[in-house]
Amino acid sequence: MVVKIYISGISGNKEVKKRQQRVLMILDSKNVEYETIDITEPGKELDKEFMQTNGIARESKYPLPPQIFNEEEYCGDYEDFDLANEIDELEEFLKVAPPASAAETAAVDSNQSKDIQENGNTTSREPSTDKDATAVQAESVEERTTLPNESVESNESKPVEHVGETNIAIEEGTEHPEENVDKNEEKSDNQEKEE
Repeated sequence: MVVKIYISGISGNKEVKKRQQRVLMILDSKNVEYETIDITEPGKELDKEFMQTNGIARESKYPLPPQIFNEEEYCGDYEDFDLANEIDELEEFLKVAPPASAAETAAVDSNQSKDIQENGNTTSREPSTDKDATAVQAESVEERTTLPNESVESNESKPVEHVGETNIAIEEGTEHPEENVDKNEEKSDNQEKEE
C-alpha cells in the first residue's frame, strides 16, 4: 500500500504551499514511503477529479491540497495530518502500520526503561586496563619517594632499568624493583619524622 499525497505545484495560496511542504518534510523525517501527485500537471485531470470527489472540503467548495490517501482510501487533509502527528498517531492515520505492532513497540520500550530503572544503566562498565596510566602512576610514586642526588647506602652509581617511560633504580641483590620503591617510601617517611 502506497501513501499518496495530492498537491498543487502552482498554487498561488501561500498557506497551501506551506502546508504541502510541511507534510512532505514530516513524511521524509519519519521515513514514510509516499508518492506525490501534482494535480496541476497536464494529464492529471483524473487524479484531480478523484481528489475532489473523495476528499473532504472544510471551508471551500472543493477540498484543497494537500489531501492524503492510502491507495484509494481517504486518510484526511492537512489538519487531520497535523493532529495525528501532534498526538503521535501518524502511522495509524496513514494506515501504514497495524495497531498491534505499535503496541509491541510500546511494550519493548517500557521493558527497556524498566531495565534502566532497576539496573541504573543497560551497559556494563569494566575497569580500565590502560598500561600507560599504570606507568604514569608508578613514575609519580617514584618521584615522590626519592630525593635527587641522594644515595641510600653508598655513593656508588646504580644500574638503571628502563621500563616503558619510567626509570627504576635497581639495588644490587634485590630481585624486584617494587621492593626498592617500598624501601624508599619507608626511608622518606623516616626522614620526614626526623625533620
